[in-house]
Amino acid sequence: MLKVGLTGGIGAGKSEVSRLLVACGAVLIDADRIAREVVAPGTPGLAAVVETFGEGVLAEDGSLDRPKLGSIVFADPDRLAALNAIVHPLVGARSRELESAAPEDAVVVHDVPLLTENGLAPLYDVVVVVDADPATQLDRLVRLRGMTEDDARARMAAQATREQRRQIADIVVDNDVPLPDLERRVKDVWAELVRRARTSEEPGGRSEEQGSEE
Repeated sequence: MLKVGLTGGIGAGKSEVSRLLVACGAVLIDADRIAREVVAPGTPGLAAVVETFGEGVLAEDGSLDRPKLGSIVFADPDRLAALNAIVHPLVGARSRELESAAPEDAVVVHDVPLLTENGLAPLYDVVVVVDADPATQLDRLVRLRGMTEDDARARMAAQATREQRRQIADIVVDNDVPLPDLERRVKDVWAELVRRARTSEEPGGRSEEQGSEE
């Protein structure tokens, strides 16, 4: 099994890259999706969030009002840290369960938005960073996700810098490109991941190659 950590700043296009990797044959473990599951109605996770932030973060149907909670935590580092202290351990435990269920020869891609911020790079055999210019990120968040520019900038500022993400990367995927170009780049990345997976299974253990690849 090759454990891959996939990350990138909000609006960089990480979800598109993960989709393309799955199409190539990767087993995907999506930390953001799991983060939604662990605070679903009736879960201990949601109860802990309400205890910390109050019932004002609930929607009328009793589910978590994620936009409202986001407007609170992304404007206050301490509140964000409090939320992460609740959610991250739950996400980690569920991710380990899913990984253990994957085939032994799988390339398992962990889609982890805050991989850099939480110092998680050592947990993976390979770290893939999806990179985009901050202006591109801002445009996507405002134009495609409907965020206000202030909200988008606050969410970007709450994450690691572009330089910090690239420093921990084994492979960098430039996503300031049209989709057809991105598809070709992801296929190249997949070929490299398969090569590394095979190398790790050979006598002598996992490959020790380092560095960034464009």
